[in-house]
Amino acid sequence: MYTDNTLTPKETVRFCALGTLAETALSYSQLAISVRHFIDRVQGPSLDVLGTSIELLKYEGLVETADDNLDDPTFQITVKGRDELIELLTANIRATNSDHNTLIEALKFRYLHLLPKPQQRDQAELLQERAEIEVSRLIDLRAHYNDEPGHLIDWLDREIDELENRIVWLDRFKQRL
Repeated sequence: MYTDNTLTPKETVRFCALGTLAETALSYSQLAISVRHFIDRVQGPSLDVLGTSIELLKYEGLVETADDNLDDPTFQITVKGRDELIELLTANIRATNSDHNTLIEALKFRYLHLLPKPQQRDQAELLQERAEIEVSRLIDLRAHYNDEPGHLIDWLDREIDELENRIVWLDRFKQRL
């Protein structure tokens, strides 16, 4: 993790793999395909996702083989792996808006149900606060460039509107938890 308790791209891949295995045991090839598919569809293809090997998860004791198939063994998550998953699931998200943060947010929503309800609400609150900070940043930017020609204000208004709708949605989501 970075010093601000946010995930590196390699940890994001680990998050996806461990979350997937927390729901079902999969063969090495199925797990690799599943992780690649999810990350590529949310973030788009990236070289950053190639860094984490499933074998490394096994070496670290986060997953173990569930059968004796040497060609394509089935992996399952260990207790240590579940603890690691909870740590990854509850990590902070950087304030910047990036494809990597979108991936982390998607993973949080994908595996949020694995947390107890109070922790689920805490994560929803974290996501809502992040959106509120982003709105404030964009409103400040809009005020600074309000009198300039061009289409920046139109773009900012759209971005602000989307974020404000997101905040309302997150509040409703949090209440359902």
